[in-house]
Amino acid sequence: MSRIGKQPVELPDGVTASLNGLTVTVAGPMGELTQTMPEGVTISEQDGTLVVAPTGDSRMHRSRWGLVRALLANMVQGVSEGYARRLELVGVGYRAASKGSGVELQVGFSHPVQIDPPDGITIEVPEATQIVVKGIDKAVVGQVAANIRKVRPPEPYKGKGIKYSDERIRRKAGKAAAR
Repeated sequence: MSRIGKQPVELPDGVTASLNGLTVTVAGPMGELTQTMPEGVTISEQDGTLVVAPTGDSRMHRSRWGLVRALLANMVQGVSEGYARRLELVGVGYRAASKGSGVELQVGFSHPVQIDPPDGITIEVPEATQIVVKGIDKAVVGQVAANIRKVRPPEPYKGKGIKYSDERIRRKAGKAAAR
């Protein structure tokens, strides 16, 4: 039995879900998300909750049961509260600045790096060394944050680079002094 899959997904006030076969549309105060779920599960709405059940007892059906429930929960949270991912720039002279809808990074290259977000994603720069990526789709927010981090990933010797705010960089010892 899937411990995740058997839990119903609560629909908060102001959030509605419409089911059309395996296509689920969830609308809320922050926006609307539509996703086609994989086969092997059934989704039903009961008393303000979404309930997911496998259609069979095979390994594939059971494995998709928890996946679909997690995807639904992410959609509901996204349209009701949204998602945010925070990044920090560590290094002398490393800074970010808002430029249009995107962000311009100065991270040790001879040129600035411009990153433009896709539709539905906003990038904020509250400080010169912090970036906040916001949106309603958890996967897209995470991917945009990963693309920004990929410009200059943190290195293990001095810790310089772009890192997630909750990320801990494992530091390495440098060269031993010659005797």
